[in-house]
Amino acid sequence: MRDFHLPGRSPVYASNGMCATSHPLAAKVAVQTLEAGGNAVDAAIAGAVLLGIAEPQMTGIGGDCFALISQPGKDVVAVNGSGRAPTAMDAAKLRADGHRQMPLRHGAAVTVPGAIDAFCRMSEDYGKLGLPDLLAPTIHYAEEGIPVSDRVAFDWALDAGTLSGAARRVYLPDGKAPAPGTMFRAPMQAEVLRRVAEQGRSAFYEGEIAEDMVACLNAAGGTHSLADFAATEATYGTPVSGHYGGYELVEHPPNGQGATAILMTNILSHFDIASMDPVGTMRAHIEAEAAKLAYDARNRFLSDEDHVTRLEHMLSADTAEALAALIDPKRAMGDPSALSGAVHKDTIYITVVDKDRMAVSLIYSIFHGFGSGIASDKFGILFQNRGAGFSLEDGHANEAGPNKRPMHTIIPAMLKVDGKAVMPFGVMGGAYQPAGHAHFLSNIADFGMSPQEAIDSPRSFSDAGTLTVERGYAAQVRQELADMGHSVSVPEKAIGGAQAIQIHDNGVLEGGSDPRKDGCALGY
Repeated sequence: MRDFHLPGRSPVYASNGMCATSHPLAAKVAVQTLEAGGNAVDAAIAGAVLLGIAEPQMTGIGGDCFALISQPGKDVVAVNGSGRAPTAMDAAKLRADGHRQMPLRHGAAVTVPGAIDAFCRMSEDYGKLGLPDLLAPTIHYAEEGIPVSDRVAFDWALDAGTLSGAARRVYLPDGKAPAPGTMFRAPMQAEVLRRVAEQGRSAFYEGEIAEDMVACLNAAGGTHSLADFAATEATYGTPVSGHYGGYELVEHPPNGQGATAILMTNILSHFDIASMDPVGTMRAHIEAEAAKLAYDARNRFLSDEDHVTRLEHMLSADTAEALAALIDPKRAMGDPSALSGAVHKDTIYITVVDKDRMAVSLIYSIFHGFGSGIASDKFGILFQNRGAGFSLEDGHANEAGPNKRPMHTIIPAMLKVDGKAVMPFGVMGGAYQPAGHAHFLSNIADFGMSPQEAIDSPRSFSDAGTLTVERGYAAQVRQELADMGHSVSVPEKAIGGAQAIQIHDNGVLEGGSDPRKDGCALGY
């Protein structure tokens, strides 16, 4: 039980079903879906699609998704709803045009959006209710509007300058970012979803809607074709996993960066984290050093699953042991190598557990704030810029290429004990996500925190030579880290955002939701 003299949220308990996500309206819709007879997959889809209207700077139907699905007595299934580069993608041409990295706000940065195909496939293969029921709430709210919440308004204003063309018309209807409480509507996206509800994925990937998207992307410098859209297909895979502190950490396989979280926890296992102050200097230092090493491996090895060659090496205990030996407990190292590719922080996460204890961990994103900043002219579909996750280094495993999936930052996760799923969770925050997973798991395994306490706990993150340290750390800790050689800064906005649901042995569900976001855990 938490100390009620200290600030923080109380855990949420329920016995039937639960959702935890970053916007309360999405949590409500997910729980209503469960109450209407839907399962965890149905509820996760209904809530996630709505988040594209509630938090449009973070996600939307022009984005990608990944999911983990757990059913009692069955293996966890990984769903890859990330899109591929167009067939005409040519890294050599981009280099010849003067690009050393993938451009961020350009048609070339847009891979074919994969989320809609994934939602349709998950609904058909695992759901109960069907697309018309699942999309109806979002169609309603896209037409009637949703009041913009505080954190969404903050992010909206921060990223509004990236919008161009039709995107400014849709997302800056009065020429500026909306204030908290302003009603936001997206009636043309309601029309898109109405067609998907009636006709399935073909309504999005073929015909008028696809033509609108392809024309817009080509005008923005892309090389997309109608054939690229028609060929889009979500895929199923087998998760990767590792062990830490009595838990099995289950992560999405490449092209996601889940292996990075496993490598980082493997490195941390060589230190007595439990003996350290959970918000002290030494723990922050060791986590920062482990992150530098794990992320360097990520940038060297992770890519499209068909091009990864050293995944076993990343997951090996020997690799972690050798890397842990490089960490000086008293001094910060320089970055092992420059981070390759553009990595930022704009994503939503939703987790749902139903009455039968099916659990879904789902993350859905357009990558940077407002993605590419490009929206289709007629339907206003805002495109992700996931192609910015490619490398333009000649011969790199993650080099941009035809029909390839880029390395993705978004990674849903689950914890298992004795082969049984006990906690779906996720930590939003782009590059931070693997470090966030390791920090969250360590909070639970090393310090016995509840999910809500583990989420509330202050965060720090070493990225591109700077150690960002949230205000929850003492000034003395920041100074001591600086004295160890870290370049310390306090971030403009909080680091990431997490959601989790613990499944207790007695069947009770315990939800935690990040106060850094506007959302909540809600059950029945």
